[in-house]
Amino acid sequence: MTSISDFVHHHYRHFNAAALIDAADAYKSHVAGGGSMFMTLAGAMSTAELGLSLAEMIRKKKVHAICCTGANLEEDIFNLVAHDHYVRVPQYRELTAMDEEDLLSRHLNRVTDTCIPEEEAIRRIERVVLDAWMSADQKNEQYFPHEFLYEILRSGKLEEHYQIDPKDSWMVAACEQNLPIIVPGWEDSTLGNIFASHCITGEISNVHTVKGGIEYMMMLTQWYERTAADSSVGFFQIGGGIAGDFPICVVPMLQQDLQKEDTPRWGYFCQISDSTTSYGSYSGAVPNEKITWGKLSAETPKFIIESDATIVAPLIFACVLDQ
Repeated sequence: MTSISDFVHHHYRHFNAAALIDAADAYKSHVAGGGSMFMTLAGAMSTAELGLSLAEMIRKKKVHAICCTGANLEEDIFNLVAHDHYVRVPQYRELTAMDEEDLLSRHLNRVTDTCIPEEEAIRRIERVVLDAWMSADQKNEQYFPHEFLYEILRSGKLEEHYQIDPKDSWMVAACEQNLPIIVPGWEDSTLGNIFASHCITGEISNVHTVKGGIEYMMMLTQWYERTAADSSVGFFQIGGGIAGDFPICVVPMLQQDLQKEDTPRWGYFCQISDSTTSYGSYSGAVPNEKITWGKLSAETPKFIIESDATIVAPLIFACVLDQ
């Protein structure tokens, strides 16, 4: 065995391991057959440094659009400019409340075993993106959250602060490809809170300077119709929540609300989640439940891998990339 793909195909034969292989092989076949892949990112995948593998997937055109939480959008860039200042807490389960207060006093924001440094990450980005927000506000212009971040990446204003190889940043790769990104509920993020604070102080006069969810759904609708006209569109979901539920609904919205009944349903579906099936849980819903909502069809290849996405996703990406 000379590759990661060879290793997992040899050893991963049953249960969630076999589901990983089946999902990876079907992903690869879907894209090789001319299909497009829409990917969703929930949780804290950017702080988990998924960019180490996702960036290459984007560059090799194995991902054609992304829907992510506001946290994942910004945290990849936080890591880009402040990686050396992050603090890892391997024994995080043993922290006391006073230990947590100590981290707060040091301006370290904990995400499981990793602490994001406020000044080097959050405030460094705030100073640059605030200029972009205020400039747009003064011109009465409106842009999406990801467009503002693309703007500051392209400006080069952050390059002197890069602390990782930019090839390992999925946002840098997405920016280079001008990849469509959907960010529902962006307001529920650190930069969203910061934007609100500057609206409260009056530094930004128009709260719509940063576009929101309805505009994102309209943008997604245009992308889906255009893309589905030429190829089958797959849906690769990491985690659950709004990052997955918001975009998958574009198909029933087109079919049922816009009465475009010939709109094709998603042509591939895979979810990686450690959420168990339970009453009313979207994150833990089995794929077949989505058939009654008009999202998937009986024929759609469907996979669910009940495991930790920080372990599973890089292995699937390696298989898709023949690594």
